[in-house]
Amino acid sequence: MTWSILVRDSATGALGAAVASKFFAVGGLCIHVEGGVAALATQALVNPMYAVHAMPRLRAGEGAQAVLSSLVGPDPMHAQRQFHILDARGEIAQHSGPDCITWAGHVAGQDVSVAGNMLAGPQVVQATLDGFLNATGSLAERLLTAMEAGEAVGGDKRGKQSAGLKICTADPYPDLDIRSDDHADPLADLRRLHRISLERYAVFRRFLAGRDSPWGESDRSVIEAAIARDGRPIT
Repeated sequence: MTWSILVRDSATGALGAAVASKFFAVGGLCIHVEGGVAALATQALVNPMYAVHAMPRLRAGEGAQAVLSSLVGPDPMHAQRQFHILDARGEIAQHSGPDCITWAGHVAGQDVSVAGNMLAGPQVVQATLDGFLNATGSLAERLLTAMEAGEAVGGDKRGKQSAGLKICTADPYPDLDIRSDDHADPLADLRRLHRISLERYAVFRRFLAGRDSPWGESDRSVIEAAIARDGRPIT
């Protein structure tokens, strides 16, 4: 099941991931992102413990390839797993087990990793990669464009059901975390949710506590003024 993209913005250090599948609530299970640490995805025959074990080691500065190899290597089901990591330094590590359901495989570019299985063909991951590299706009908009490009050439060969998108810049919790868990067109639904986030949430998020501000902004008038100035009305 599933294809996903992991990205790093070299200008801001932001990390992001997006995923889509003919599988319920794929965004809640497969993609994991932590600001300043890494983005990763575990899929095919999912092993959620990969993320549980990987993130603390990546947080401590261990390289993506070393972490991936040490988790996949001893896993007796590694031939049916798919796992990829993009760390905060831009290092990419990828694994697509030979027994993943076809078509399965991965591609990579500078600061971009794409992997998928149960796909219509290799054109899905390549179109997703090219879609991101050629896209413009915010990181979220580029991720959505990339996934839409993969969907346009076949996507998950079983059809559509769910999708998710997550972006983190500096903090261990996300700047944006949206999911469409059971929808006839989940990527279109993510577009809708992203537009809604720009009205208030995206501005409000800037004032929350984080690594650069341990308490955040407590003056509601400051927050509301920023939302009035910078929020984008839903169209």
